Amino acid sequence: MSCTAVQYPLQSKKERGRTHGNKLEHILQELLESQGERWTEELRGDLPRSYQRHGDLVLLADSCLSLPTWKKMGQHLWSAVAKGLGAKRLAKMSRISSDGFRSPVVTMLLGEHSWVKHVDNRIIYEFDVTKCMFSAGNITEKLRVAGFDCRGETVVDLYAGIGYFTLPYLVHAGASHVHACEWNPDAVEALQKNILANGVSDRCTVHQGDNRLLQLCDIADRVNLGLIPSSEDGWPVACRLLKRTTGGILHIHQNVTSPLPSVAAIPAIDDATHRVSGKTGDREVWQAWADDTANRISSLLKDITGALWITKIQHIEHVKSYAPHVHHIVLDLECRPS
Repeated sequence: MSCTAVQYPLQSKKERGRTHGNKLEHILQELLESQGERWTEELRGDLPRSYQRHGDLVLLADSCLSLPTWKKMGQHLWSAVAKGLGAKRLAKMSRISSDGFRSPVVTMLLGEHSWVKHVDNRIIYEFDVTKCMFSAGNITEKLRVAGFDCRGETVVDLYAGIGYFTLPYLVHAGASHVHACEWNPDAVEALQKNILANGVSDRCTVHQGDNRLLQLCDIADRVNLGLIPSSEDGWPVACRLLKRTTGGILHIHQNVTSPLPSVAAIPAIDDATHRVSGKTGDREVWQAWADDTANRISSLLKDITGALWITKIQHIEHVKSYAPHVHHIVLDLECRPS
């Protein structure tokens, strides 16, 4: 069930998607006509435009296949959709729940079980799609973490989830030990499976529960704070975890919002110039947030340890954008006792 790519000669990814779309449309058109229903442009517009594929399971968005006509097809509809998309199992995600765990609200449509296996950069991730999310948009940051040299280091991952960053630290970056903190019991179950599946259980300790109650301090060379929109609640915890004598590095995730420019204040310039100036404006906001965060972390470290600390911005990484002016960034902050 791994998510390995299938190669189609002379076809781009876009063309392969179009092929699946054409096949699905043909199959559903035949199904409807066999039931005495007429195929319409409205029905064509209600077909899936994008979806997530996890092995033999396809996860559909809630916005597709929602017209009343589809309901008349009963379970035949989902069998036909699975055939059209080359899947054995189907599920539909409607939203993210407000249970504090960011659990997906997913309904299984076809298939008896909802556990899937996803292989990403030679790392195995297993999880239940009805209880845990797989954040495909973080792939660039997972690859960046995999490129770190963490040999000899103790790392704490304060928001481990199913192991998005915990596993790259262990499998590729070579961390001596990772303490993985997670409070969602469903994610913890998947995390423990994934640690075993990747053969790194001897170098990982899982701490289930609220990381603000973590009974560890003065042990970390590096702390990962991979929670958005903000990991600010974890900053004091991260400061307590850093080694008092040598310090270490914090990787602080944040959604940073750039202010929308006043339309009246924008001179008449061409689109290309406007895009460049917009990107420059975003980076200035990221830098301002990073400078403020560095100062606040320095103050936290002084309050916690009673000593002066020097913080240095090593790098600001842009992970992805949620909107034209909302950006997920990561601050690499070096923290050393002075």
